[in-house]
Amino acid sequence: MSTDGEHPAPPPFPDDVPVADDVPVADDVRTVAPMLTGGRALALAPVSGATWAGAGQLVIAALVSLAAAIVTVVGVATGVGLAVVLVGVPLLVLTLVLARGYGTAERARLRAQLGVVVPPPAPGPGAPYRPRTWWPWVRDARAWSAVGHALVASVLTWTAGPVALSLAAFALVVPVVPFAGRTNGIHLALLVPVALVAAWGAALVVQLATLAQVRLTRALLGARSRAEAERAARAAEQRATVAEGRAEHLRETRSAAVVAADDERRRIERDLHDGAQQRLVALGVELGVARRAAADDPAAAAAALDAAHGEVKEVLAELRDLVRGVHPAVLTDRGLDAALSALAARCPVPVEVDADGVGPGVGSQAQAAAYFVVAEALTNLAKHATASRATVRADVRGDRLRVEVRDDGAGGAQAAPGGGLDGLRRRVEALDGTFDLVSPAGRGTVLTVEVPCAS
Repeated sequence: MSTDGEHPAPPPFPDDVPVADDVPVADDVRTVAPMLTGGRALALAPVSGATWAGAGQLVIAALVSLAAAIVTVVGVATGVGLAVVLVGVPLLVLTLVLARGYGTAERARLRAQLGVVVPPPAPGPGAPYRPRTWWPWVRDARAWSAVGHALVASVLTWTAGPVALSLAAFALVVPVVPFAGRTNGIHLALLVPVALVAAWGAALVVQLATLAQVRLTRALLGARSRAEAERAARAAEQRATVAEGRAEHLRETRSAAVVAADDERRRIERDLHDGAQQRLVALGVELGVARRAAADDPAAAAAALDAAHGEVKEVLAELRDLVRGVHPAVLTDRGLDAALSALAARCPVPVEVDADGVGPGVGSQAQAAAYFVVAEALTNLAKHATASRATVRADVRGDRLRVEVRDDGAGGAQAAPGGGLDGLRRRVEALDGTFDLVSPAGRGTVLTVEVPCAS
């Protein structure tokens, strides 16, 4: 982020988007089929290095592509056929993984034999041994493209190879014909031009087949096209914008949480000063009265001690309420289920609690947030809702703790700024949670909160 508040534009192609393979055909022609450019390359085509390199790669490509085509076709057919009994799904995924490996090997082979660099596509969906990645693997377009490449390449090489070999063999037979004693000068004069044409024809077939092989590999085994890359870049930019907005939202909620924590500290200080501290002062006064009256007026001393005893009980009660407002001991000692049941027991309205689905994997902050949400909701319920019954549900869904408080009261509740519900909303959002309040007038209230379990 720049210091002037403006966000720099994201790069046109993020790091996770491979460079698009947009090499022009003319560049590949100059590399693997130079005879198509004419001139000296055409004249020397039968003996040029491009022809011999192309012939070598056609031989290897024919063997590799045929083996890959057999494996992938058998694997796909068997996997699809057995998919109904689930055994075929991992077999199909394994076949697609092997197809990806074939694509990697083909790109490496073309680079080693021809010096042609084909940028690799984006990586596969993930570890194939995890069942959750199976469906993404089945939908992996580049894996299926590798299967198609094996089929097309095998047809191409096994068609072009024999044609080129036949033409080359014919061109090589003519020079040895005079030694066979089966032809004369006229026949030889006719065969030599045909042999020369056959030699150039063999070179043309080899170079054209090699060019087709390279372009096929770029299309099916290489990185995505420029248009696809631009679409991916736009999608990545949108994700970055969403992430930036989310980060800004989290910064705001964190700031709100700091303010709420400061307000809470001030409330605790005020409660201690106005409540427990004043009662302790009164307790000291009562004990002083009792000490002075102990010798002369035992009855007054006893009355003062009784009053002091009452003050001690009230101070303890206030301190317990204050500590419970900071962090309830029952939540730490017995867990969320017991803490919510204790809240329900103190509520004057009958409350049904179901928190059996909350296991030990839920973090302490998530449990505390759930506890205070329920505490505030039941307090509002007792004061304002005029409800006859309420339910509290807490369970874990995925990696989030979900709490729902529902009543049949008058409704109309709002998370007004500065109110108790607004404070809870800020606390939940600071934990990257969601706070949803539905309270139509006359139709009860439903408060739903979700927070990450790891909080």
